[in-house]
Amino acid sequence: MIAKLKGLVDSVGDDWAVIDVAGVGYRVFCSSRTLTALPSAGEAVSLWIETHVREDHIHLDGFGSVAEKDAFQFVTKVQGVGTKVALAILSVLSPDQMAQAIAAQDKTAFTRASGVGPKLAARIVTELKDKVG
Repeated sequence: MIAKLKGLVDSVGDDWAVIDVAGVGYRVFCSSRTLTALPSAGEAVSLWIETHVREDHIHLDGFGSVAEKDAFQFVTKVQGVGTKVALAILSVLSPDQMAQAIAAQDKTAFTRASGVGPKLAARIVTELKDKVG
């Protein structure tokens, strides 16, 4: 399992970056928050990685901090929240903002994320309200 990548930023897309690690380019899907914090192409970067192995591919999600990775793992435990939706949530809410929104039962904060409607937002705050510390 890949847990961390340290290398050079090769290129950046809408929801991904390619990180060159010793000549091997890894495509890593990231929140827009992480993507905007990346240095310019050719500069050094270190990302925390969540590896998803599926029958037909290996998928890497990257995070600029452990807190962001933990928030991703936390919210993906909710039924209906996959990796894309979790990254969309982290694009509009920092890990602290996400925890505050859950504690305050603020469904509207989650609906700002692409792919999160009122029903899913309600499920997120309901299922995670007792688990946020």
